[in-house]
Amino acid sequence: MSARLILADIAKVEALRCFHGAVMKLEANIQPIVKLFPGFTNEEADGKWCAAFVYYCCKKAGFKIPARPSECTASLAGCLQWEELAINNTGMEYYHANRNDFVPEAGDIVLFDNVFIDHEHDHIGIVIENKNASLIVAEGNINNVSGIVERKKNLHIRAYIRIPDNFKYGV
Repeated sequence: MSARLILADIAKVEALRCFHGAVMKLEANIQPIVKLFPGFTNEEADGKWCAAFVYYCCKKAGFKIPARPSECTASLAGCLQWEELAINNTGMEYYHANRNDFVPEAGDIVLFDNVFIDHEHDHIGIVIENKNASLIVAEGNINNVSGIVERKKNLHIRAYIRIPDNFKYGV
């Protein structure tokens, strides 16, 4: 099985574990995700952990990527840093959403703009399935809870990142 399909399977399972921040008077259970970023606490991550969830799934899938790559201005707990990494690391593939020759596949990472707030790079997830007009995506931090959602292919999609099966960071 390809590494991207493994990533998609792991993301699906992990999204359904119902990770959550402080919601409905429950104590946050995102510590397994947050602990991958030294100095990042549950309180700081609360409501802002979608990119950390993607990193968590990538680590579980066996991708060896540092939490704070040298190509990035901050850690991969932020959506913008995933884009920085993909653009600046020749081992990853970056596809802007307006490219007509790219077809998203299970295990691709999808970057969003203006999904929850009026801001670029405000959300990220892992593609589970590509449909004609939509994507099935495993996400962390959908209103502070993990889950699987169907998102239309529209202007909110900024770009896709594909991590090749033979990916080795820094090579």
